[in-house]
This record gives sequence, structure tokens and C-alpha cells, in this order.
Amino acid sequence: MAQPTHVYTIEYVATLIGENLELLEEIASNSDNIDHGEMIHVYDGADEGIITFTDRGIESLQQFLADLRSSEGGVRQFLLNEQCDPEKIERIITDQPKS
Repeated sequence: MAQPTHVYTIEYVATLIGENLELLEEIASNSDNIDHGEMIHVYDGADEGIITFTDRGIESLQQFLADLRSSEGGVRQFLLNEQCDPEKIERIITDQPKS
């Protein structure tokens, strides 16, 4: 399999797939949620660096989101399990697609 030659920042991915950036950041905070090697942390001199995804990483992220939304409790339960701040949970839930 060929090695990725480009990656996409998490901010761009959020725009590209129409998802809430804070939700993607919560998913990305646990590297077990995305296929190994498909999420790449880029050190740019800032304390936190930048989270990026390969093409396959975006597919993996979209599959994770689909599975999450079809699971009991959905996005809210995931965020509760991740021990997110209640205000952050409400911001993310309010910004979810209405489909």
C-alpha cells in the first residue's frame, strides 16, 4: 500500500464533511477511534500542534461517526463517556445535522 503524500487539517476536515469541529476533536483525542496511522499529529512549534487526517483517516472518521450515531445514546452518550464539559456537550449537540 502506498504511503500518504498529503494530509488534511482537522479544521478543514470538519468543513469538508460538514461536522462540528469540537466533536471531531473529541473523537481524535483518543487515537483508538481512528484506524492506526490515518490520523497524524503534526508538531508545528505550538504547544498542541495540529491534528491531521489522511484520505483513509477521513473515511475512518466518517465510519466512526456513522457507527456512533446509530448506537444507543448516540453522540450525547459518547460525549458523556468521554467526560466532556456539559456546556461543550450542549454546543456540539445543538450543532448536529438534523437528518
